[in-house]
Amino acid sequence: MFKLTTLFFLIMFVIGTDTFLISPLIPTLQSLFHIPTEYSGWMVGSYALGYALFALIAGPLSDGWDRKKVMLSGMVCFSISTMFCGLATGFWSMFLFRFLAGVSAAFTAPQVWASIPALFPAQKIAKVSGIVMAGLAASQAFGIPIGSLLASIHWSYPFFTIGICALLVALFIFYVLHEMKPNQAPQAKTPIFSRYLPLLNSRTARRAFFAHFLFQCGFFAAFSFIGKWGADRFHLSIDQAGYMMFFLGLGNIAGSLCGANVIKALNRFNTLVVGFLVSIVCFIVLPHLPSVSAFESVYFFVFMNMGVAFPLILGMLNSLNPAIRGTISSLANSIMYAATTLGSWIAGLIYAAFNGFYAVSIFAAICFAGSLLSFIFSGIFGKGRENKE
Repeated sequence: MFKLTTLFFLIMFVIGTDTFLISPLIPTLQSLFHIPTEYSGWMVGSYALGYALFALIAGPLSDGWDRKKVMLSGMVCFSISTMFCGLATGFWSMFLFRFLAGVSAAFTAPQVWASIPALFPAQKIAKVSGIVMAGLAASQAFGIPIGSLLASIHWSYPFFTIGICALLVALFIFYVLHEMKPNQAPQAKTPIFSRYLPLLNSRTARRAFFAHFLFQCGFFAAFSFIGKWGADRFHLSIDQAGYMMFFLGLGNIAGSLCGANVIKALNRFNTLVVGFLVSIVCFIVLPHLPSVSAFESVYFFVFMNMGVAFPLILGMLNSLNPAIRGTISSLANSIMYAATTLGSWIAGLIYAAFNGFYAVSIFAAICFAGSLLSFIFSGIFGKGRENKE
């Protein structure tokens, strides 16, 4: 069990590092490739777009395939496409390679969340999910700052490093993970998109997934331009932005590791409500803070909430229909990256239009408020919902 937990942690760490790496690199790549601010968000959005589109296919397919083969193939392709990002010569080549990296990740990361309930006993699922989520958090705390330091030498070094690490993780998958073939072979013959019908026909599922979309849209809209805001407002260099991301990542790790205990103490509903309300207040005050230390201190609570809320939300979504966890996990991830695409694009537009982070933070606060209301009125917290829908 320890090897599997470590493997899933490393998968999320590598993919998370690559996912978030562009944020502190935006000022450098924007200058290097001569990209206007309103289009710079697409360097984040291209990866997210590839993920969002292909996760919709990867999820249903993976429910009828051997998850190990899907995970291994996706990680190898992810390694290659990420290394090609280091060879980009302009905006469109970077867009293409980031898009391909997102496609590869779409076949890899959802398998992790779908595999946990199948490989671990029920009483350990929350703990393991928190540890795996900590891998995503650790990518912000350690992977991104290291990548930023490498980028201060040359912007391409982080991509080559992540690509090589991803290849090593692929070897780990090959030797540690056993075959995970579907329980029912006939499911593979089911038309891909028809597997989404149980979710589309459920009012609870529709509202819960919409709430998930708003949550991710708000968070990543603000996240995508932390590095840009740090450079514009506080004149931070790329390595200084990396140190700031390290501190914020610690908040995510703290939230991931203590999330199970927080939920146990407060219950799921209260945990979500308190975390979202604190985050909304943080977003409102962020642009008005006078120093980097104050900015980091307040944003720390947003990242801590992300560490607690993300695995909680995924757990709630996966409980909607345990028979199609792969489909649910992929849809949840697809929605997350669709939200990232839209959020980073909107953030780029309003950042340029209003010349700063002010409008971006208000947009994030509105998204969090809408997400909280959607979760509350979805009925996902009610008992026995699976049988009623």
